[in-house]
Amino acid sequence: MQFVMIPETDNAVEKIFSPKVSRTYELVNHVLTFGFDVLWRRKLTRLAASGGGTEWADLCTGTGETAMYLRRLAPEGVTLHAVDFSRAMMAEAMKKPEGKGIDFIVADVKALPFEDNSLDLITMSFATRNINLDREVLTQTFAEYHRVLKPSGRFVNLETSQPTCGLLRALFHGFVKGLVKPVGAALSGARPAYAYLAHTIPRFYPPEELAAILGDAGFETVTFKRLLFGMAALHESTKG
Repeated sequence: MQFVMIPETDNAVEKIFSPKVSRTYELVNHVLTFGFDVLWRRKLTRLAASGGGTEWADLCTGTGETAMYLRRLAPEGVTLHAVDFSRAMMAEAMKKPEGKGIDFIVADVKALPFEDNSLDLITMSFATRNINLDREVLTQTFAEYHRVLKPSGRFVNLETSQPTCGLLRALFHGFVKGLVKPVGAALSGARPAYAYLAHTIPRFYPPEELAAILGDAGFETVTFKRLLFGMAALHESTKG
């Protein structure tokens, strides 16, 4: 496994994903979503792997859960890169036996270490909120993904979203506000990380708006599917 380091950074989001969070990250995700995050990641990887290609990258890979699912589906000859800027999260990913054969890279997704038109596939799971410093920054980051994708290359993104039904949206936001911070803090011991999570989920874009941002970043074809009444969404974007 290749492990390319980057200089130390004082990025606030990176500090949130501390060793304390990384050790319990997957457990907390499974508990807070009642296991739906596993089903959704597998749905993403089935869709992503169906498009073929030989150069794949899972960005903001965290502890590598989605990358491991992709590895299982990857045909012979596929190179799978797993990219994240959190050393703590990456260290957990690299401990896993299923990480064998994955090219782990510590890097900032806003400046990817790939040539123009070099990747067939990019995936990302539950990380778009973390790079959404504002709409302009998110658009620029997606444009960077567009840069490194080959013509007809695909970006498949999984993220929390906003239910269309007002009552469901209110219940969803109430659940996030009432349970994410205390349960996440209790299981991980990292209260600031899950306070941050509880803050970002209700404020994230609905699927139509995220699709528009992907279009602004240069993706010619963008489709999405709502999951669990719109509490999450799966976007597939293609470079023309």
